[in-house]
Amino acid sequence: MNQRIRLPLSVLLTLSIVAILSTRFAAAADDAGTTAALAAAIAGPQRSDANKARDKYRHPLETLTFFGIKPDMTVVEVSPGTGWYTEILAPLLKDHGKLYEAVGGGAGAKKFEDKLKADSAVYSQVIVTTLQPPAQTEIAPAGSADMVLTFRNVHDWIPRGTTQDYFKAFYRALKPGGVLGITDHRADPSQPQDPKAKNGYVRQDYMIQIAKQAGFRLAGTSEINANPKDPRNQPVWNLPPTLRQGDKDRDKYLAIGESDRMTLKFVKPATEAQTR
Repeated sequence: MNQRIRLPLSVLLTLSIVAILSTRFAAAADDAGTTAALAAAIAGPQRSDANKARDKYRHPLETLTFFGIKPDMTVVEVSPGTGWYTEILAPLLKDHGKLYEAVGGGAGAKKFEDKLKADSAVYSQVIVTTLQPPAQTEIAPAGSADMVLTFRNVHDWIPRGTTQDYFKAFYRALKPGGVLGITDHRADPSQPQDPKAKNGYVRQDYMIQIAKQAGFRLAGTSEINANPKDPRNQPVWNLPPTLRQGDKDRDKYLAIGESDRMTLKFVKPATEAQTR
């Protein structure tokens, strides 16, 4: 006949505390490992000096940590441009994760792919997909991604009228509970949103509305990439690194630095009931 062994309450409490502490220590060790891996990728030789010089404005360690990235995740970077963040994401995810790069067509896409081919040691595992809404929106297999990231791009989609096509593609690619991370140039909230975003700035509440319309839930906001020096009353391309006006007011724009930016974390709800 089996007999149940009843442990004293004090022992049960001790065991519970040990289990909780073990979980917390494991999580802390995991976070420390991710931070170390991120720091190594950011400091790595695959990054150009010009790109490293932008870290003081773009805060890649803090930004990716806020989004919750891990080296074993499946991540999609959307519209990578010249690959500023790709230089960090590719080595971070190379050994244990997976990185999709969703690019548009044209000369920019060709230049980006040439960049990847030029350094196979870093980029050989990167999977390039095509994102040209509304025709091509399969950025990764449906429900496969832990995270979708896009940096300073939404303001370009607004005047084209394709913003919801992009966000629907993000939603489709993500697993339930997956994260969408966005940074973009933040407009003055006291001014109405320009429906064409002609100066390159987007109101933060407007961005949140776009994501919610696609089914996402806002999980957090951060001031990591805020710049109170930015008056937000000039075209964003006048600021560095573009400096579109050349020598005209160059010192003024260099003193401002890169734009004031919102940093937003959204989640694809695990259930439809969590969408709102």
